[in-house]
Amino acid sequence: MSPVEILGYRPEWRHHFEQFNKAWLEEYFSVEPIDRWVLENPEEAILKGGGEILFARLDGRIIGAVALKYNEAGVLELIKMAIDKPFRGLGAGKKLCQAAIRKAAEMGAPKLILYSQTRLPAAIAIYRKLGFREIPLDASDFSYERANIKMELELEAMRTRGY
Repeated sequence: MSPVEILGYRPEWRHHFEQFNKAWLEEYFSVEPIDRWVLENPEEAILKGGGEILFARLDGRIIGAVALKYNEAGVLELIKMAIDKPFRGLGAGKKLCQAAIRKAAEMGAPKLILYSQTRLPAAIAIYRKLGFREIPLDASDFSYERANIKMELELEAMRTRGY
């Protein structure tokens, strides 16, 4: 098996972004209207506003995706990280998240936030391992009904360390 490659957005991979994310959402929760809109319209929802979508490829096959999106407050948010189920547990999620953190730092974001759910312990463990820390949710943090944890990673210190 060759190493996992991380690649930028290509329109022909768009369906993977939608498929992988809908699969895990349906497995654990439900696809909310905001999810459906973002997944079915990634160019408008993410890329048009200056965000990025990254893909993980293994042996020529797309196996995962993640996005960086500016929220309404102008803060960069890590969203829609998904690995195709047969490829979970191989380290692709961690590698994809590391690449997203590097990309966020390159974009000049002072911090990166994410919303998750404590029913996803493997994802939470990756985030913690990569330096995200839990911060309080507030009234403006409820874009997703399922979110019960908010995490933040300060990127300025990472840039000075050459992450």
